[in-house]
Amino acid sequence: MFTGIIEEVGQVVAIAKEAGNIHFTIASGLSSGFKIDQSVAHNGCCLTVVAQNEHQHVVTAIHETLIKTNLGSWQIGTKVNIERCMQLGGRLDGHMVQGHVDCVGTCTEVLDENGSWRFTFQHPDTFVTVEKGSITVNGTSLTVVDAKKGSFSVCIIPYTYEHTNFQQLEVGGQVNLEFDIIGKYVARYLSLQQ
Repeated sequence: MFTGIIEEVGQVVAIAKEAGNIHFTIASGLSSGFKIDQSVAHNGCCLTVVAQNEHQHVVTAIHETLIKTNLGSWQIGTKVNIERCMQLGGRLDGHMVQGHVDCVGTCTEVLDENGSWRFTFQHPDTFVTVEKGSITVNGTSLTVVDAKKGSFSVCIIPYTYEHTNFQQLEVGGQVNLEFDIIGKYVARYLSLQQ
């Protein structure tokens, strides 16, 4: 489990393909503290650390992960939002995030609002957002400010903009989306009642 509070922005420094899998080497200030077999969220996708040293760590994405996330588009130099798993007994500053990406969304608009930014994303109609509800975009816990069928908007404060990979996100860019877990359970329950 994660909270959606990004701790570090790492950078892809090497990519190695092996059969249907891809091994990503990520340079990060957190890498030295990781342990082999530890779960770490990368752009909101829970991945297992398979190797690490003082400045870098390696994670592996299997075919299923590559087709359901934006990891398949990563290149050397890609900036990646990183968060370690939450600790029991700690504060839940964001919201409950599983690290299980529901789908890939597309950025359709970026508006500079003189001190903040509004990002709008399009997603499959099978998922639902609620205004003032929670959403995870590339691992970042955010509040939905405008929800429509198949799209939503979020506003980004300067701190979040500067300390995540939102500053590289442009119209047409793809992001990993994880919809609020409580909302997903409610939607599933209601669908079974029909």
